[in-house]
Amino acid sequence: MPATSPPEWDLWPKPSESAYPLAGPALEALLYRMQIPQTLWGHLIGASLGLGSWVASHHREKPLLLGINGAQGSGKSTTAELLATTLKEVHGLSAFQCSIDDFYLTHSERVRLAETIHPLLITRGVPGTHDLALLHQTLNALRTQGPSEITWVPRFDKARDDRLPPSAWTPFRGRADVVILEGWCVGSKPQPESRLLEAINRLEAEEDTLGVWRHYVNDALSEGYQSLFEQLDLLVLLKIPDFDAVIEWRTLQERKLAAQSEDLTDSKIMDAEAIKRFIMHYERLTRWNLETLPDLADLVLEIAGDHRFLKATTQQTPLSP
Repeated sequence: MPATSPPEWDLWPKPSESAYPLAGPALEALLYRMQIPQTLWGHLIGASLGLGSWVASHHREKPLLLGINGAQGSGKSTTAELLATTLKEVHGLSAFQCSIDDFYLTHSERVRLAETIHPLLITRGVPGTHDLALLHQTLNALRTQGPSEITWVPRFDKARDDRLPPSAWTPFRGRADVVILEGWCVGSKPQPESRLLEAINRLEAEEDTLGVWRHYVNDALSEGYQSLFEQLDLLVLLKIPDFDAVIEWRTLQERKLAAQSEDLTDSKIMDAEAIKRFIMHYERLTRWNLETLPDLADLVLEIAGDHRFLKATTQQTPLSP
């Protein structure tokens, strides 16, 4: 049965009648592999077809760089994969999705940061813990390679908290028409100095009493990250209901990590208390993103607690396909 976008989503070009027959089987296969409840399949496929039409309407001859921002567990990876498949199957565009998470510094590199700057930098995720040079290099290659050239995209193993060796990286041949970069801090803006004075949670109050860590993160975001985000042609924000949803969703992610880990003895799967502490590392910027990005993103998709899309708003008038 063909899926349709929610009726209030009249912002983008409507999918053609052939869109579902073209992309439906591939999208359903993805949702099955991701273990998404079947009750959400029709909704997510319909949303993907609509979003795909919107993105495709902005594509011109040069490769398009699309950013997707959303808090932990908001569905960034799912949205990116469904969108890439839709662009390929329906619009004939070569699309590649990657996560900023795959460009974390290695564990040993973060150990050095923790020893020389602040202990909290051992934890991956915040600005300052990514290999921006590698990310710039990879994004540039994906958008400029010749037809027979291969870009090797890094992969990060979150269960073991370290980057995989190059032999396990993902190959992509040729030049992508659309490159999708998803991540919780993609498109984030630095905070003004006055917002850094007070601790926002117990982690900052007890382990960053002098504000060294949060200033380092904010300074990193002010520098190399902004030059990266300025390259984005479009930014999509997955707007969560509230910050409390992050704990629930991140817990679900951790369970999936545990199920996918081949060797639980060596894995670093977190328990409930560890998850709460882990999320405190991101609370400051997550709340700041909710405050600032709705006015900056080209498209804001509001999501409910069950990951259904509730509403879409845009800062631009979509071009005709």
